[in-house]
Amino acid sequence: MPEWEAVIGLEVHAHLLTATKIFCACATSFAAPPNTHVCPVCLGYPGALPVLNRKAVELALRAALATGCEIQHRSIFARKNYFYPDLPKGYQNSQFDRPLATAGFIRIRAAEGERNITIQRIHMEEDAGKLLHEHMFDDVSSNVSLVDLNRAGTPLIEIVSEPEMRTADEAHSYLTRLRQLLMYTGVCDGNMEEGSLRCDANVSVRHFGEPLGTRTEIKNLNSFRFLGRAIEFEIGRQVAVLESGGRVVQETRLFDPGAGETRVMRSIEEAHDYRYFPEPDLLLLDVSSEWIEDVRRSLPELPTARMERYQRALALPYADAEALVATRELSDYYDATAEASANPKLAANWVRNEVLRVLNDRKIGIESYRVTPAMLGRLIKMIESGAIGGKIAKEVFEEMSTSGEAPEAMVERKGLSQISDPAAIREAAQRVLEKNAGSVEQYRGGKAQVFGFLVGQLMKETRGKAKAELANEILKELLGEISTPS
Repeated sequence: MPEWEAVIGLEVHAHLLTATKIFCACATSFAAPPNTHVCPVCLGYPGALPVLNRKAVELALRAALATGCEIQHRSIFARKNYFYPDLPKGYQNSQFDRPLATAGFIRIRAAEGERNITIQRIHMEEDAGKLLHEHMFDDVSSNVSLVDLNRAGTPLIEIVSEPEMRTADEAHSYLTRLRQLLMYTGVCDGNMEEGSLRCDANVSVRHFGEPLGTRTEIKNLNSFRFLGRAIEFEIGRQVAVLESGGRVVQETRLFDPGAGETRVMRSIEEAHDYRYFPEPDLLLLDVSSEWIEDVRRSLPELPTARMERYQRALALPYADAEALVATRELSDYYDATAEASANPKLAANWVRNEVLRVLNDRKIGIESYRVTPAMLGRLIKMIESGAIGGKIAKEVFEEMSTSGEAPEAMVERKGLSQISDPAAIREAAQRVLEKNAGSVEQYRGGKAQVFGFLVGQLMKETRGKAKAELANEILKELLGEISTPS
């Protein structure tokens, strides 16, 4: 059986987080009643002239800088001509031969380590409307599709990679990192379910070392799971076609999640099919060096830089650093907690293990979480000072996560302060030994492992409040007075 290699490139469309559309003042808010956010410009009425949204350009620049692209000081909008019911003008304003940015990269984690995937181009364009089909409506019985043009004219950037990915896992890693960057920089909300981020995958296969094979394009993949499944299926399908003596046809396909397979949508279009020509109603887009530098200065610390800082300055392991930069909000939360606690490593442990567990269980974001970084930092300080033990701290944390009560107030109200008085612990330990004479006899007979059971009983006797190190020391002392196993 010959060795096959997949060749994968992604085209990602991201809605820019503007309040209004790219060429008019209509709102971009999601889920408004159909055809209520429209005007003569986005409906393509004769004589209506577009005006470019400066905020959209700024967000596109942020994306370009975050991905290391070279920004073109001059770019041009063109009319991409095609006829479809959700495109009222009969063309889409996009950038073709002179895009806003080129030659960037996304660093992915691949099987052989980290490597860069080249971004060929980032260009600006407007979105089309949305077709709503018969099966979406309870009161429509005829075979119809309805058109909602609220989305028409929403500002987009299209981020086109070079075909440098070889597996579905690499494509998943690329899209994950790209989405993370777009969200960190406030360019896009990354909501794939609402269509704010959409992905098309170009897939071909070849024998190792041979020229590129014939590609197919899988359109509108709106989840990471569907992306992986669609690519895996398409690789298998193309290999099967070639091994049976057939040839792969260049075409556009859709992924059917129910069947787990791709299906033919239409023959694939080339640039000449769209009859691109410069948009006569829009001026050349001129981006000055000063504007680029202003945008660069406004960027936050990006995920990769944060990971490197966490590993270098705070000595966090790679896995911890990666988990803590998952979102900008989580990373900001961790930074504030590390500062408040003055113990970055312990703060990382609490945020990664306990905070993320609560957020996942409750399906909430960090911005809705009731425990502030200052509160968590004070809880960590209470553990370090010996005011409370680890078990009590977790109980306090759980209640804090529900009530939002300050840790000090809760510990005082419930009498949870750690017992560090040797006399009190000794008295409790003596009671434990008296109640567990059989275990003491076993210990006397040489079963040293019984000690762990007795420690547990002592902690139970003190409701988990005995200082652990002191409890162990006193218990060993009392058992030594009885008998020490050989």
